[in-house]
Amino acid sequence: MVSGKYKSRSLRKVFRRTPGSKVVVHYRKKKPKNARCANCGSILKGVPRENPSKMKNIAKSKKRPSRGYGGNLCSKCAKQKIIEDARQ
Repeated sequence: MVSGKYKSRSLRKVFRRTPGSKVVVHYRKKKPKNARCANCGSILKGVPRENPSKMKNIAKSKKRPSRGYGGNLCSKCAKQKIIEDARQ
């Protein structure tokens, strides 16, 4: 029987085959949802889907696009925001 901490649905099951050709179950944390645009809610491209413990080891340039509002707004919304700011 599995231990109590593995009975919740907060962990996902990963089936692994051992060298002795036995299938065992490993329990891993689920990945977080995709990053979304703050304006329109579309999925952001170029932003990895990783747990915070893995994100801290990734270089800053790999975490988000290096353009203005990168990692916060999608490219279309960022373009509109830059145009609006220039007009004011």
